[in-house]
Amino acid sequence: MTRDDRQSKPLELYIHIPFCEKKCNYCDFLSFRALPQLHREYTKQLCREIRTAGRGMENYRVVTIFIGGGTPSVFEPVLIRQIMEAVGENFRVAPEAEVTIEVNPGTLLKNKLAVYRDCKINRLSIGLQSADNRELAWLGRIHSYEDFLKTFQYARMEGFSNISVDLMSGIPGQTFDSWKNTLKKVTMLKPEHISAYSLIVEEGTPFWEVYGPKAEGGKSGQGRTKDREGERPAAGWPALPDEDMEYKIYSFTRTYLAGQGYGRYEISNYSRPGWECRHNIGYWTEVPYLGLGLGASSYVMGCRFRNESDIESYMALDFSAGDGGETLEALHGPVQKLSREERMEEFMFLGLRMVQGVSELDFAAMFGVKLTSVYGPVLERLKKDGLVKQEGTRIALTEWGMDVSNFVLSEFLL
Repeated sequence: MTRDDRQSKPLELYIHIPFCEKKCNYCDFLSFRALPQLHREYTKQLCREIRTAGRGMENYRVVTIFIGGGTPSVFEPVLIRQIMEAVGENFRVAPEAEVTIEVNPGTLLKNKLAVYRDCKINRLSIGLQSADNRELAWLGRIHSYEDFLKTFQYARMEGFSNISVDLMSGIPGQTFDSWKNTLKKVTMLKPEHISAYSLIVEEGTPFWEVYGPKAEGGKSGQGRTKDREGERPAAGWPALPDEDMEYKIYSFTRTYLAGQGYGRYEISNYSRPGWECRHNIGYWTEVPYLGLGLGASSYVMGCRFRNESDIESYMALDFSAGDGGETLEALHGPVQKLSREERMEEFMFLGLRMVQGVSELDFAAMFGVKLTSVYGPVLERLKKDGLVKQEGTRIALTEWGMDVSNFVLSEFLL
């Protein structure tokens, strides 16, 4: 590491690829289907944004890059190469940087993996969700478990030694046995990292029409949804697991993965020792991050902003005008400068997502006051209720606190 590297500040990059082959039934992310021509045009515009944004980041060292979506693996590999070249030319990327790309087994051809490796991408995040093909069909995924197996095997053959697998519980038709089977099949492959999230039914998705509060039958899953024309009801959907089953699945996941050598380091994330996702840890520990691409969010110098989310407006931006500063302002839109109190809140409810919790010493160094002077009564109450524990100067959620984390974290709002 050079002297300049030691003096520079760490920065994470998130690069958004908004395109998919098909929108999943549960997805509320900024993503949509597009023809290859728009893929190419979007890449050109994204590279223009990267070049312009890099001019103001000379004092930062990029420690992680995450290419997400959407489904980045829908792109032809040459487009990923162009994006990574633009990043390398316009940002100071640390040699040891963790560089992740999200991939869907239904879109990843073997030839793409070699290009990823050549572009210095060293981590794959594979969206499996379930090893049960019926469950995958209900989710609206375009791949099968067999497709996932091929993708995983190709990745290992290509030399990827850092692979994460995304799993989802609480999905339509899922049983305790099918979830156990999914965990068993995945851990047999020994990926370095596993993300195990529970389905959230989001407004504006097909699942909202079936399982949302206004759907006939609601949570029971007996409601029906209409087809696109709204002329006739669609076929019936299976029920979602009830709360007791979801908790059983949640508890089993923690115990089973621990027995397979996967330590839980965050509410929904597990890894083999030393393979935690550095990019996500950065989010939870206030490392600045810059979002590039349509709708990408950023947190830099205590400010939050989000890129333009309309594709036509994004594509119309002129990054060649002047030094590009005015275009970046138009791209970023309103900028929110976080107050001291808001930063304290985020320090707590982001940091407490991690099993190791937060440090009183870090809090004092960052804000100039003791953590107990701000949150003393809250901490005492949560400790008394068995939701928070303290070990030395670190404060963390207990297992019970993790189970009801949404409630506990809300207690730290000032």
